[in-house]
Formats: sequence, C-alpha cells, structure tokens
Amino acid sequence: MNERQGMMVLANCEGGGGMKAAQAALERGGAGLDAVEAGIRVVEADTSVVTVGRGGAPDLLGVVSCDAAVMDGATGRAGAVGNLRGFLHAVSVARQVMERLPHVLLVSEGAERFAGEIGAEPAEMLTDEAWARYEQWMRERVPVGVRARLPEGDLAKIAWESCNEMTAGGTTVFLSIDGNGDIAAGTSTSGWAQRYPGRLGDSPIIGAGLYADNRYGACGCTHVGEMTTRACTARSVVLYMKAGASVREACLEAVRDLRSLKGGYLGPVVIHAIDRQGSPCVVSTGPVVKGLDYFYWGGGAVGIEMRRAEIAA
Repeated sequence: MNERQGMMVLANCEGGGGMKAAQAALERGGAGLDAVEAGIRVVEADTSVVTVGRGGAPDLLGVVSCDAAVMDGATGRAGAVGNLRGFLHAVSVARQVMERLPHVLLVSEGAERFAGEIGAEPAEMLTDEAWARYEQWMRERVPVGVRARLPEGDLAKIAWESCNEMTAGGTTVFLSIDGNGDIAAGTSTSGWAQRYPGRLGDSPIIGAGLYADNRYGACGCTHVGEMTTRACTARSVVLYMKAGASVREACLEAVRDLRSLKGGYLGPVVIHAIDRQGSPCVVSTGPVVKGLDYFYWGGGAVGIEMRRAEIAA
C-alpha cells in the first residue's frame, strides 16, 4: 500500500506526539474523526507543547483559553469552540458541538457551559512554566505602570508588541483518511501568546483554519490566523483542487492569495493539505521559527515519517 491508497494521517510539527494514537484509531477500524480527535487529545495534554492545550501561552491578562475544530469530509458537518477556558480537551468539546447541537461554533461562556453539560474533563490549563514565561515577557515588554493597572488599562498597544517575536504560531493540525475513504480534519490551539483577550484565530473558523471534503481533499493551516481568515485559505485550497489543481498547485495558489493581502498584521503561514487519495503537500509562505517539519503515515508497512515542508518561491 502506498501513500496514494488507503488510510493515512498527516500532522504538523506540533502533532508528532499524537501520531501513534491517530494511527491506532484507524487500524482499529475507527473513523477519520476518531483518529483526528485521538491524535489531538495527546497533544492537548502534553505540557511540553507550549502552544496547544494545557501548558499553552496565556493572553495579556494571564488567562489560558483554547480554540479547536473538527470537520467531517463525508457530510460537511463541523463543530468548533473558541476561547474555551478550564477544560483539557477542546477538540473533544468541538466534536460534541458537531454531534449534539444544531450549531457549529460556541465561544467563551457558552462553550464552557456546554463543556460542563457534556461532562468534559476540567483542568487547570495554566502551568507554572507557562506563567513564568508570561511574567518574564511582561517584565521585559510592558511598562511597570501599565502592569500595575492590570486588568484595567489600555491593552491595544501591548498586543502589537507581541507581534515582535512571532508568537502567532503553534496550532496543531491533523488530517486523516479512514478505511472507508472518509476524510476528516481537526485543529487545536491555545492561541497567540500574549494576545488581546478574546482574540480568535483561524483554528475554530471552518474554511479558514481547516476544511475537509471527501470529493477533493482537506486542508489545515498554522501560524498567522488573521491572514488565513482574511483569505479563507483552507476552503480555497479545497476549491482549487475542485477546479482541477493538484494538491501542490492548490497550495501554491493559496500562497499567492495570502501574499496579495495588504495592511494589518502580515506574517508566515504554513498550509497543510491532502487530496482525496491522501497525497500530501505542506507549503510555507516563508521561513518560520518552527513549523516546517510535519508527520505522515501512509497506512502501509512504512511507519510514521517526519518530512520537511516546502518554502514557496
């Protein structure tokens, strides 16, 4: 069995720890959504991954909140949560939004209420290590007088300060095809470090941070979600494949879309995509501090591989 046939899983650099769980879910006969959820749950619980789940970076007020989404390529159904606080597995709450509600996206207090209703696992998401990193950043970047007034005061200028170190990356992306040929996609993140409270990136936005369609393929994005939200990148990649582009051609066309954006905060984006046969392409709009490696399992005797993304010319 080669990478154009049968089951497969692709995860970005943050998702390596969850690859075996995703693979095992498929090998047990699970659906693609089972694999995506299983893989992401491992990453969310791993405090060494400082941009997803527990141990992730807090916002400017020191609060950790998480965003996640899943999409079923067989039906087009999707579920997502944004600004979820106090629960370990945002991806599982997102899946239950899809399974139990007539809605697609819940945020903030509504997401937390729903998580409590379904018995989602509560957790203290802010670790000592994450708090220490936050305090150090605040000491180095924020004037004493501003820090003394928190949580009151003007945070807008400080939010722009967080752009200086490219803290907008770190989403985990999983794409899969199960034994029935059904495609699934999932994302999870603790968001941009030191972001303005209430900021949502692309991860919980269907069509921006992820998209899946059995007929054509799937896509998930990382890094500057403001850009992929403006360009509807994940949906665009799938539509370019619908129009006849190969998975690589589709990703490069989406890169051109991103590079056409003017104004606002602009930075790197990494696009992860598969076509309906499971052929992968991962392309970055430019160099990134972290995020060019990704993981791929093609369902055969060859094990999980770490590969390198292409940097678009």
